[in-house]
Amino acid sequence: MHLLKYQNIKALALTLAGFMASHIRLHPLPVEAIVPVPLHRARMRRRGYNQAELLAYVLGQGLGLPVNPGWLERDLPGYPQAPRTTSREERWRNATGAFRAKEAMPAKRVLLVDDVCTTGATLSSFAVALKGAGAVQVWGLTLAREI
Repeated sequence: MHLLKYQNIKALALTLAGFMASHIRLHPLPVEAIVPVPLHRARMRRRGYNQAELLAYVLGQGLGLPVNPGWLERDLPGYPQAPRTTSREERWRNATGAFRAKEAMPAKRVLLVDDVCTTGATLSSFAVALKGAGAVQVWGLTLAREI
């Protein structure tokens, strides 16, 4: 994951999303669309790509589901959760209110995709935004979980 996220080895998304697709095939969910967790515009400009979006597109191809990165937006830049936050409370403060849905949700059951889950704060905040825009059910899927 580190190589995909920080070393620009985007080809790893094929293999890593394959693991995610295998999991979903074993544990199917009634989802209609996939939404990747977005990066803030400034971070996207620096990095040049969104690793969650790469994973989501490969996953969507493998499962035959549409992917819409345009449904969510990160309003506040925040800072990277993993290297800089030291407590669960700080991670939740960093994520709360930082996200919004850009439009009403045409899909009612959504799979939210991210690379790593630390405390669940980011996934939870985005799920709130998606539900506020009309999603009825939101599931989160990440490649890894920080323990």
